Amino acid sequence: MHKSNTIKSLSAALCALAFSSVSAQNTGAAEGDFSVFRVGGYGEMLATHQNYGSNRFTTVGSTRMNRATIAIPRFVLAGDYRLGKRWTIGAEIEFEYGGTGTAQEIEWASENGEYETELEKGGEVVLEQFHFTYSLCQAFNVRAGHMVLPVGLTNAHHEPILFFGTSRPESETTIIPSTWHETGLGLFGRVDLGQKGGWFGYDLIVSTGLNPNGFSKDGWVKKGKQGLFEIDNFSAPALTGRFEVKAPRGPRIGFGGYWNAHAEKNADKRHVYGDERFDIGVLFGDLAYQDFGAVVRASVQYGYVSNTAVLNRANKNLSSKSAYSRTTVAKNALAWGVEAGYDVFHQARKSGRMKCRQRLTPFFRYEYVNPQERMMGNVLPDTRLEVRKWTVGANWNVRPDLALKAEYANRAIGRRWSEPAQYNDEREISIGLAYAGWWWQK
Repeated sequence: MHKSNTIKSLSAALCALAFSSVSAQNTGAAEGDFSVFRVGGYGEMLATHQNYGSNRFTTVGSTRMNRATIAIPRFVLAGDYRLGKRWTIGAEIEFEYGGTGTAQEIEWASENGEYETELEKGGEVVLEQFHFTYSLCQAFNVRAGHMVLPVGLTNAHHEPILFFGTSRPESETTIIPSTWHETGLGLFGRVDLGQKGGWFGYDLIVSTGLNPNGFSKDGWVKKGKQGLFEIDNFSAPALTGRFEVKAPRGPRIGFGGYWNAHAEKNADKRHVYGDERFDIGVLFGDLAYQDFGAVVRASVQYGYVSNTAVLNRANKNLSSKSAYSRTTVAKNALAWGVEAGYDVFHQARKSGRMKCRQRLTPFFRYEYVNPQERMMGNVLPDTRLEVRKWTVGANWNVRPDLALKAEYANRAIGRRWSEPAQYNDEREISIGLAYAGWWWQK
């Protein structure tokens, strides 16, 4: 038997053994329908009017102040290239807030309003993805390189035309990185369930882990993502697992977890933690349903950091010249959100009275975020970090790849809506423009 025939036989056998209900295909579940290459990207623009100042950490919370901001949060260039039938190279380069180089910030949460100059390597221009994919069949694919960790609904589906509102939901971007991209090795695939459109999908990834130097009171483990230096530590890899089930004419349900044991091994200077051990875990679940013109989505993330009393003491002794906040990180963090919208053009388009593919979707979202859900020992949480937020707005998709957005949002700080306010609420009105699509493919 020739070598090529042997490889084909082994490939078919592996796919049949792993997922007997799937017919082998030449491309992976997420590789698209291009034959040689494709080039495209996504981006968004945002303008916001706020009735509050930038410093929430006063005795009354954010002070009353009318101000406006405008920005280009991100512009991403993306490309994929096929190397034969089974190999694909993919890459994304992200430009955040329109520039590169150093940035000046005011650090209210950690440094009482001190000015801070830092090189925004992870926040201005970043290689978001660069990976090689080998597609054995739809059910089994291997990916190596820099890739997005599908923790939560927004990381798994992060393009700006896929979420409601002008900004990514705070319940998915406050306590973990977004977009969360790491270097590693992953397996992914999808299995068709019957003939009515149902399927099961999975992602399993071993990647670079988090650096506990960067954990903070307001972002929990979000700023623990490595990237300050040219080389990331890989002494304590992390494991991410995501599983999705799509029922025929039913919701898509996603669930999974992230686990990073011995994260102290990823610190800049490992000796600062001595022989102590820190483990990080995140459990998440999400749901998305779209039919009859309606869209309903929900997500929840619950996180755990071990031994935080020791971690906080050690982080407070980090150099003041470092890029870290040196604030108190919580043992547990919690964030969840629900949203619903309805396309008002759905019936007209379905009946044939409307020929175009435009969608106008008013929506409502409710979110709860608390990066200090539970502290360790006698440490009290900062109630100004506990946020309940509701948002009402609309997405107008003038084309499948182009959306105009508008929203009004209100945050209640440190209280339930029925309770008297200890801190000022935060209100804002935002408008945005978002694009995501492929410009050229062959």
